Amino acid sequence: MSSVIFMERLLDGVEVEWKLLGSVFDIFAGGDVPKESFSEVETDRFKVPILSNGIGNKALYGWTEKPKIQNPSLTISARGTIGWTNFVVKPFFPIVRLLALTPKAGLNLKYGYYFMKTIENGYKVPPAGIPQLTKPMLKDVRIPIPCPENPNKSLEIQAEIVRILDVFSAYTAELTAELTARKKQYHYYRDKLLSFEEGKVEWKTLGDVTKKWYSGGTPTAGNPEYYDGGEIPWLRTQEVKFADIETTDVKITQSALKNSSAKWIPKNCVIVAISGATAGRSAINKIPLTTNQHCGCLEIDSTKALYRYVFHWVSYNYENIKALGQGARGDLNSSIIKGFKFPVPYADDPKRSLEEQARIVAILDKFDALTHSISEGLPREIALRQQQYEYYRDRLLSFPKPDDEAAA
Repeated sequence: MSSVIFMERLLDGVEVEWKLLGSVFDIFAGGDVPKESFSEVETDRFKVPILSNGIGNKALYGWTEKPKIQNPSLTISARGTIGWTNFVVKPFFPIVRLLALTPKAGLNLKYGYYFMKTIENGYKVPPAGIPQLTKPMLKDVRIPIPCPENPNKSLEIQAEIVRILDVFSAYTAELTAELTARKKQYHYYRDKLLSFEEGKVEWKTLGDVTKKWYSGGTPTAGNPEYYDGGEIPWLRTQEVKFADIETTDVKITQSALKNSSAKWIPKNCVIVAISGATAGRSAINKIPLTTNQHCGCLEIDSTKALYRYVFHWVSYNYENIKALGQGARGDLNSSIIKGFKFPVPYADDPKRSLEEQARIVAILDKFDALTHSISEGLPREIALRQQQYEYYRDRLLSFPKPDDEAAA
């Protein structure tokens, strides 16, 4: 018998009461950082973590002496990532960007955590200068408690739901840990393969191995003649994400191509975002396409360099290229990109040079597929496992709503 069928039988005929959050949790608002007893690093004296509204390691704000929350609790982000729910086991000090929920008798904290994750995107926060979730906004939130008249039975049911969901979440955690290890491995080999000793390569520029530079344009926004029914792929910089591009979110028409600066770009170019927040990001177009004016495209001379070798080099140097941006927006241009240094191994022997580039590319592509590919490798498996976990979580925690909420 599957765990889910077992749970369905276990819950058959069991009464469920939707209790107000305040009746099953003690709710605390985070406080100001204790300036007199604050340290940016952990010491023998300051070893209580101060938590903010970040996710994972980014939640650690600093260290202090005395915890505000002593018992295992949930934290809910009150600003920024509003609603994000986390499970905290050790004593901690929450700052003003967090709400902390400590369970009362009769509630399995992990059960509460799994339920709160199902509603973390549903909090109604009034618009304000800095939107913030507050304690009063939680007063009408309810949580389903099975078999409320029999506390022992209730905790047994909650524990069984937790056991099942822990299995599914563990699958995702294991794969995520594997992905992290693969990324470290990928970065190790990339650093090793693309860090050249003096004299081992000839330093040229990207312009030296580029056959042609392309820029793009944006057809007039809102003109249906340029977009409705369009079949020409049109790339924007938000789609440039250090990966192969097989399609684009937006398509334009032949009329748009004729009446704007957009132009066809041949496939297998190295595309670099040259403007704004995405400046410096790179990609490869695996299809012919057009782009907006914020993309620069390098058509690589295949007799001098492999386009994938160029892509790996540009991606590896993302931060260095981005730092060359000019003006308030940090914009790049063709001169900056084409003037960037580029290592050519065995430059005096073109055949051997391309063979060495191919060797480097083969290794990096393998790790890149494992860590970054959307359609294969670990990211896809993690996404599928996460969907499976959320499916069973929602199924196990979908109790009938109270009559007043159901009617609404």
